[in-house]
Amino acid sequence: MAMTDSTPTGSTHAGDTQAALLYLTGEGGQELRPRSELTAKELMREVGAVLRISEADAAKLSADAPVGATEFHDDQTMIINMGPQHPSTHGVLRLMLELQGETVLRCKPIIGYLHTGMEKTGETLTYMQGGTNVTRMDYVSPLNNELVFSMAVEKLLGIDGDIPERAVWMRMLLSELNRMSSHLLFMATNGMDLGAVSMMLYGWREREEVLRFFQKVTGLRMNHNFIRPGGLAADLPAGWRDDVLAILDMLPPRLAEYDTLMTGQPIWRDRLQGVGVITPQEAMALGATGPILRSTGLAWDLRRDMPYLHYDQMEFDVIVGMYGDCFDRFAIRLNEIRESMKIVRQILDRMPSGDYRIQNKKVTPPPRARIDESMEALIHHFKIFTEGFKVPEGEVYVAIESPRGEIGCYIASDGSPKPYRMHVRAPSFVNIQTLPHMMRNCLVADAVAIISSVDPVLGEVDR
Repeated sequence: MAMTDSTPTGSTHAGDTQAALLYLTGEGGQELRPRSELTAKELMREVGAVLRISEADAAKLSADAPVGATEFHDDQTMIINMGPQHPSTHGVLRLMLELQGETVLRCKPIIGYLHTGMEKTGETLTYMQGGTNVTRMDYVSPLNNELVFSMAVEKLLGIDGDIPERAVWMRMLLSELNRMSSHLLFMATNGMDLGAVSMMLYGWREREEVLRFFQKVTGLRMNHNFIRPGGLAADLPAGWRDDVLAILDMLPPRLAEYDTLMTGQPIWRDRLQGVGVITPQEAMALGATGPILRSTGLAWDLRRDMPYLHYDQMEFDVIVGMYGDCFDRFAIRLNEIRESMKIVRQILDRMPSGDYRIQNKKVTPPPRARIDESMEALIHHFKIFTEGFKVPEGEVYVAIESPRGEIGCYIASDGSPKPYRMHVRAPSFVNIQTLPHMMRNCLVADAVAIISSVDPVLGEVDR
């Protein structure tokens, strides 16, 4: 942690040097300012008063309070930086924390250190090339990124009802396996963040089995570009069913070990229970989704409540918590792995035969074997991968349930082969704004546990 004392410096020269450094390295309005520089209204906004009372009441309270009136003074508190190089911030996330001793009074997340510009890049790529871009946003759950992008493009094309049945079921299979691998990585990093080093090894071990299957199917462990507009890049390989069954048979005893190692462990429970609490009203006001929202007791899951693909034909439970704390968020993800396994078994029983992509020459390139036999097929293949296919004018928003919550893709088309505008509603970006409310009045040692419980991926925050 890099520490910055908020008390005034003793000399003018030191003050000028500090001001120059802030000018060069500061993030402007994003930064957490000392209390002496804040109005009462700004302070109340920072601690989330408008989420607990009406804005009118908050304005009245701030009007009654004198400017800068606070419970503490600058000489009693200290502002420190956590990150962006900190290993437990799950990427290049920087937090500014105001501390009184070990207690966190205020927290302000500062983002933008990755600045990939993927949405703007997506507007320079054709719809055929777009999958290579979006798959790198949430790099822990790349197949869900590809799925939501492909579904948005298909809706613009008007072919969303024509996707072959096998392709739909294959998408569900890969999406649920990706949910399992994502939550397994959470188990690993969440354990590591809190000192359960062996959990890091076990979670990574199980995730490797899923990634090995992805490599066999797509050719890559991550960033697959396998789910594409119109279907998928290829069919499932020989022996895929046995590989999936091996994963499903391997996991239950390993998850039982996780329960023994962590769920029932007194130290683990003490570190998580009652820590980082968020209420249903705060979660909804902040737009939080996924395990964060469900930890408050609200059973909201797009797979069940706004079904897509064939999730309305699946039998599974939406896992919810009661207290909205770090332990609930851990337990929800652990049990969502079991629910995804239940869904995958149903998919295995119902996987049909047939095409893995739509047979529409405007969208789908010709089979690889045809390129060696037909000049027309070669030209067709060349034009689709160089010029892309044109999409009718219009705009669309499609949302699905990723491991971190609602991921949505908005595309505006001007009739060309490239999106005119593209925006991704990334759940990590929205969920990070819950951190100040979870961290208020917690201890510094709990800050790492709270960040870990949000499970952010900065690739989709700084997209």
